[in-house]
Amino acid sequence: MLKEDVIKRGNEILDYLINIRRDIHRTPELAMEEFVTRDKIKKYLDEIGIDYLEFEHHRGIMAYIYTENAKATIGIRADIDALPIEEKKESSYKSENKGVMHACGHDAHTTMLIGACKILYEIKDELNVNVKFFFEPAEEKGGGAKYFIDDGLMENPHVDFMFGAHVQAYLEVGKIESKYDTLNASSNSVLIEINGKRGHGAYPQNGIDALVAAAQIITSLQSIVSRNLAPHEMGVLTLGKIEGGDAGNVICDHVEIQGTLRTLNKQERDFMVKRATEIVENTAAAYRCQAKFMLRARRGYDALINDREMVDIVKSNSEEFLGENSFVYKDYPSMGAEDFSLFLENCKGAFFHVGCGNKEKGITSLIHTADFDIDERCLSVGTIMHVLNVLHFN
Repeated sequence: MLKEDVIKRGNEILDYLINIRRDIHRTPELAMEEFVTRDKIKKYLDEIGIDYLEFEHHRGIMAYIYTENAKATIGIRADIDALPIEEKKESSYKSENKGVMHACGHDAHTTMLIGACKILYEIKDELNVNVKFFFEPAEEKGGGAKYFIDDGLMENPHVDFMFGAHVQAYLEVGKIESKYDTLNASSNSVLIEINGKRGHGAYPQNGIDALVAAAQIITSLQSIVSRNLAPHEMGVLTLGKIEGGDAGNVICDHVEIQGTLRTLNKQERDFMVKRATEIVENTAAAYRCQAKFMLRARRGYDALINDREMVDIVKSNSEEFLGENSFVYKDYPSMGAEDFSLFLENCKGAFFHVGCGNKEKGITSLIHTADFDIDERCLSVGTIMHVLNVLHFN
């Protein structure tokens, strides 16, 4: 199939894609609870006729097309879970699950991947490559990519090249955005534990106040970014939760502080961990407390680093499909994390953004907001981009 035929076919099935997206949008489910979502994906895959695998220990699905004497194996990923957000915008497809919403566009990502399954399966006899379609659960909590990797699904056959996409409403529909090298920061959950000695509030000399030490630690940690990183380096240490104390008249003996650490490479992360550990332990000691700074295993993603040649493929397909000025080069990395980085530890790949905004229609709300929505024309754009990216290797 020629690229012109792919583009025509992708536009022909827009109504089909819109119906799928709205169906999935109505029944959003949180990470590791994607039972209805999985059943709906299976229904659409069954209608297409494509083969797929499902799993008991997570809600993910991997569809696949295998060909004899394949030149390479290409992977495409979409995430399927939703967020604990109450949807505000009224529509015929508004979330039916109270307090849960597809506020990050995963319904669109899933639909685009189903669309890619449909078109590529229609031309399966013309393919000289294998294709694996990863419908990933739990991206928003814990990183569902690890399940596919641990299950060995990047092997047998080995995935040589990988693509992933995310809708963004700050981009107008018809625009594609990506970046060479680092696109997303690493992210690690942080836990700080501070221990002192309980005492009566009337006799502070008999206690060791962990709350006072915690206050100084929180303030001192802010100096890492402002005074220890070079101006051209980027790092974010966010401390968003503090717990400690039992009563207003009791000296607090234990405080826990939770947060996140985001950096653009392993060297910056190691340096910030080292400085944070020094500040936490030494500041606590100055107030006669003991403290630890720890990175928690949950939500630990490395930086997402795109392969330059793979980004060039996305750029070339974007400009050929959508026009010369359709590709936007992102100037700076996002400090938000993306577990697509886990796939890129196993193969070359590129992650790109699909514009879903439309200022004229008032579709401008960013992801993770209660009134987020998309210009649904982006569904065919994302579908076509996935297929063109695969056909580059055909």
